[in-house]
Amino acid sequence: MLGHMKLILKWLLCAAALLAVAHLYSGVQVQSFTSALIAALVIGLFNTVLRPVLVILTFPVTLLTLGLFLFVINALMFWASASLLDGFQVRDFSAALLGSLLYTIAGMVINSALDSLFPK
Repeated sequence: MLGHMKLILKWLLCAAALLAVAHLYSGVQVQSFTSALIAALVIGLFNTVLRPVLVILTFPVTLLTLGLFLFVINALMFWASASLLDGFQVRDFSAALLGSLLYTIAGMVINSALDSLFPK
């Protein structure tokens, strides 16, 4: 039961983080909290399903760039999510890169806070 509660809380907080990113950076726009919820879900699904495949396929490039290409993969997941949804827009790739970086930092803070609230 606590696992489901943690997952739902993480989803809600990630949606709020996406709204915060849109508020802090003009290259990312989110129309409403409902749009942020849907976008957070799609970003999460892309990161769960597509990202591992892309990381494996681009491993040589990632190795050559000392891991910096992972930022490009994160930006692509962020940009692809925005291209599928109506209430979530990203201006261009550089906006996706900065927006995904801010969103990832917020996600790391959220995960750390939830891990301390819900110990295993």
